[in-house]
Amino acid sequence: MTETDRASAAGHSDPDPAEADLRRVGLHPDHWYPVALSRNLRRERVLATVFAGERIALFRTRSGEVHALEDRCAHRQVPLSMGAVEGETLRCRYHAWAYRGDGRLSQIPYLGKGDRRPPRGVRGYPVREAYGLVFVFPGDPRRAAATPLPELPAFGSPRYRTMTYSRTVHCHYSFMHENLLDMNHQFLHRGVVGRLRPELLGYRSDERSVEAGYLFTHTGGKRSRSAGLLASEGIGAGTADVMTIRTEYPYQTLDLVPENADRPAFRLWAAYVPEDAEQRRCHAYGLLMIEKPRIPGLLRLAWPFIRRFTERVFAEDRMAVEAEQRAWDEQGEDRNHEVFPLILDVREVLRANGVPIEVRPAGCGGASLCGGARLSAGAQGQE
Repeated sequence: MTETDRASAAGHSDPDPAEADLRRVGLHPDHWYPVALSRNLRRERVLATVFAGERIALFRTRSGEVHALEDRCAHRQVPLSMGAVEGETLRCRYHAWAYRGDGRLSQIPYLGKGDRRPPRGVRGYPVREAYGLVFVFPGDPRRAAATPLPELPAFGSPRYRTMTYSRTVHCHYSFMHENLLDMNHQFLHRGVVGRLRPELLGYRSDERSVEAGYLFTHTGGKRSRSAGLLASEGIGAGTADVMTIRTEYPYQTLDLVPENADRPAFRLWAAYVPEDAEQRRCHAYGLLMIEKPRIPGLLRLAWPFIRRFTERVFAEDRMAVEAEQRAWDEQGEDRNHEVFPLILDVREVLRANGVPIEVRPAGCGGASLCGGARLSAGAQGQE
């Protein structure tokens, strides 16, 4: 980070109250979002999942292919996730209507070939598997092929081993981005990692991203041995370990590079996928890629301790962001008085790249509308 980057922090003031409340801005659907762990979707099985109130049925065929369909039968609206996979099709549990992977009907068992059938089946979503996750593209399907999946070169590398996280957090996704980027909350974790003083080395931002670099100094308290398993002597334990955190819309990454190292000791990739239509609840998917030490088998032995350490840190962060969401729910608006220029910048990135959430009355019709809100019409994909 340069002096110019650090100097850019000086020109910010509190956001204009007339600006759109970020907590009323939804994630843009024209991206690939993880909605399930691959290992949870076995062959010839169905799995119910959701994106921003849109219920989606994932199913894996006998040949191993994964498909994603709108989770309702075109006949009586019964969830297809209650159905059964037969070969390469998904059959509704109620009247046994069968669907292909693209959502088209393949059979209505009690009708003959000449009998009238519905003009189409249900919506099919573009779907891909990567990094042990199932990704769907909930936006305009015509844009799916040209939209890349995130690139994670450390995943699958023989130098790294990956720990996967999958947790529901009761907050708007933006709280998660702000929490990870703003390392000034280390007082929250003092019981887990000791007392750490973060120093912002600088940051830079553009229309779609914000990247910040931090240096940590241990100033007291008990050092975490588990943190030492993640980063040489431990984060802030006398070495100049630089932590780089980046929001690259809509994902987030964190790299920690120890002093004199040429690659990260660990890399984190995260996505926060809204579950409900009003996007006040998200599912956090994380891939923590940890560099293997020179001693064979050492990381395998340390794995349970690293897992316990990271779960404790995440639990404290979740407590904080869920408290922020409760405050927003009670007050009906964002009354935060944010003073950190870095966070003001990431808020603008999330606001500029997202789409407004339109509040609708409950029961207004349509699978994506039930729950009281939906994405604005301009953001919906073409079926």
